[in-house]
Amino acid sequence: MDVPINYFAVLVSALIPMALGFFWYGPMFGKAWAHFAGISMDSMQKAPPLNYAIMFVGALVMAYVLDHNLIFAATYMRASGISAGLEAGIWNAIGFVAPAALGVVLWENKSWKLWAINVGYYVVSLSLMGIVLAIWQ
Repeated sequence: MDVPINYFAVLVSALIPMALGFFWYGPMFGKAWAHFAGISMDSMQKAPPLNYAIMFVGALVMAYVLDHNLIFAATYMRASGISAGLEAGIWNAIGFVAPAALGVVLWENKSWKLWAINVGYYVVSLSLMGIVLAIWQ
């Protein structure tokens, strides 16, 4: 099946997690996140640019896959528009990110608060990405 991907929308929506992460892990929850993760904010500020490039590639993959999900939802379920994008983002975050992130709590002995900060970031990111992709679908 030929899936009509809007690559410009994928690119733009991949910028959302990068911009949101600046605020989410900075002024909003940065100190709490660093505390629960057991790292210093200084080490984050000294992160190599390659880390940001790799995160952007990951964001591109998320946007591309989320766009596929929206296209299939539009094709087979006749779902479209902002509400479809929002719903796809929320369900993907709750269905895939939240369970996958449980390992941090269960096996790495990190705090549930860290889990909540990280999963919350992905719920918001994927929701906003879904809205952008749905608008440009």
